[in-house]
Amino acid sequence: MTSLAKIPITRPSITALETSYVNSATMDLGTERCYDYISRFELEFARHLGVKYAIATSSGTGAMHLGMAGLGIGPGDEVIVADSTWIASISSAVHLGARPVFVDILRDTWCLDPGQVEAAITPNTKAIVAVHLYGNLCDMDVLNEIGNRHGVPVIEDAAEAVGSIWRGKRAGSMGKFGMFSFHGSKTLSTGEGGMFVTNDDTLHDAVLTLSNHGRARNQNKQFWPEMMGFKYKMSNMQAALGCAQLERVDELVSRKRAILDQYRQRLAAWPGLSLNPEPVGTVIGAWIPNLVFDVWLGVTSEKMVRAFVDEGVDGRVFFHPLSSLPLFGAQCGAPNAADIAQRAVNLPSFHDMTDSQVQRVVEVIARTMRRAGHG
Repeated sequence: MTSLAKIPITRPSITALETSYVNSATMDLGTERCYDYISRFELEFARHLGVKYAIATSSGTGAMHLGMAGLGIGPGDEVIVADSTWIASISSAVHLGARPVFVDILRDTWCLDPGQVEAAITPNTKAIVAVHLYGNLCDMDVLNEIGNRHGVPVIEDAAEAVGSIWRGKRAGSMGKFGMFSFHGSKTLSTGEGGMFVTNDDTLHDAVLTLSNHGRARNQNKQFWPEMMGFKYKMSNMQAALGCAQLERVDELVSRKRAILDQYRQRLAAWPGLSLNPEPVGTVIGAWIPNLVFDVWLGVTSEKMVRAFVDEGVDGRVFFHPLSSLPLFGAQCGAPNAADIAQRAVNLPSFHDMTDSQVQRVVEVIARTMRRAGHG
């Protein structure tokens, strides 16, 4: 075990700007200004993304739940989702009574395979969830074309994709609705929190009502809900933190991309290693770099994570295929999703990471490769 300080996988970048905004929000508690930062965060995030509407929520999962409920997803419906993702991408559909339909990912982008999406559509399909995994990008042009042709809305899970751009359009702005996570691990963080975004007037009004315990915004009768809704409101203090982070979003994304680029340069000499792809016409937000080992190297994700733990590095495995979980039947998993999960790891990429810390991570990888008989 190393005596050096542990290198975390990720953590937020907090400056005096964030502190000053949060301090300001604490002084507004219980006053007529108690929601000012929420309104400001929603307005500025919508402007940043280039969409009409944004509704701040207590989590990305809450944003997804509201959006799916607003679409009327319920018992008997099917929702298509990539097998490689975190469970939050589909848990809301399950809670609403729908059945998840897992399809495989593309080997090059780790995102939904459009051909398999189309093959999985049935008369019961009510949504396609396009997960921009680790900040990589789904082919939104093809997925939207498929969705439009079959009358099925495409939902963007952009929880990990702040800063990602598909052919000039920001992730989250291209589907029926998009959702973001501002968890403490994310590039733009409010500790916990999320955002629902859309250009659809009707869906926005439905979600706005659902998000306020079922009380419509034009309802003049006090304490009069029109339907059973939810309470997923973000706090004003979280929104204050979000406003400050949003002012720095270009800086935050640039730093993430720079760390990924450092890994690329320092690992370039090793054959059989690859990192997050960035196809022509895209910009990836590079939330977390993922290192993928070619099969012939014989280095598994678990071997690599054990080596990281032994040397004080917080590395993590790639997402397990959701279909392989016991709660979904413990299937074998889609082939590409199952394959990459065995030979990919998340690498540390927090904003204040130093060059020497990046080099420490690279040296652990190099030693692991040499122990496997390479180099």
